[in-house]
Amino acid sequence: MGIFVASAMTFALAQTAPQSDAHRPRPKPTSGSPAPWLKLPPGVPPGHGIVKTAFSLRYQDLHIGTGAEAEPNKMYKVQYTGWLASDGHKFDSSYDHKGQVLDKDGKPELDADGKPKMEAQPLSFPQGFGRLIPGFDQGFTGMKVGGKRRLFIPWQLAYGARGGRGIPPKADLIFDIELVDQSDLEMQMPAGHPGMNQPTHATPPPSGSAPNPGTPPPAGTPPPTTPPTGTPPAEKPQSN
Repeated sequence: MGIFVASAMTFALAQTAPQSDAHRPRPKPTSGSPAPWLKLPPGVPPGHGIVKTAFSLRYQDLHIGTGAEAEPNKMYKVQYTGWLASDGHKFDSSYDHKGQVLDKDGKPELDADGKPKMEAQPLSFPQGFGRLIPGFDQGFTGMKVGGKRRLFIPWQLAYGARGGRGIPPKADLIFDIELVDQSDLEMQMPAGHPGMNQPTHATPPPSGSAPNPGTPPPAGTPPPTTPPTGTPPAEKPQSN
């Protein structure tokens, strides 16, 4: 009998106890009310309709670096591996591009067998200048030197609607990246500078020469040839 009374009292309290905010149903936003988290600056009239996100760059920090924090508009030296998000196909990796290791005097180092030592060559590129696909170029924000991160890049921030060499149209990508080093930019970078259209690193591609404006070009696309300012164009041979 005592158990039944206790159960009845518990049931009554459960019926009369106020609901917590976590379980209280929230009013659904109407199309005419602005998003509560969106604060407009003075002078901007309020808009009507639900604020939506078209696409976004997502990331996952795999290892927090201990070096300096990545600064914008620096020369980044990075290692990377890229996969298609649809099926996991690896389409490029800096670890597959190996080169000779040089000592401080610029001479090749030798391994135990007396052969030139070969190591993966990181990609160098000037960050923030549109040389690479947007999702890759902006994916290092908040990283520190020595850190590793996984990027989930939507196709709008990758190779676009047309795709590229080995990249299907509208392909979402996954990149694992490592920030190896950063340095100040040179005042004038020569042609063929690492990371600027070099064919050995096919991915990510430089932008600005795509067949579709606004879409990063396919990997290995050579830069457009533009005569320097003040140089007269070459004269065409006159026909007799």
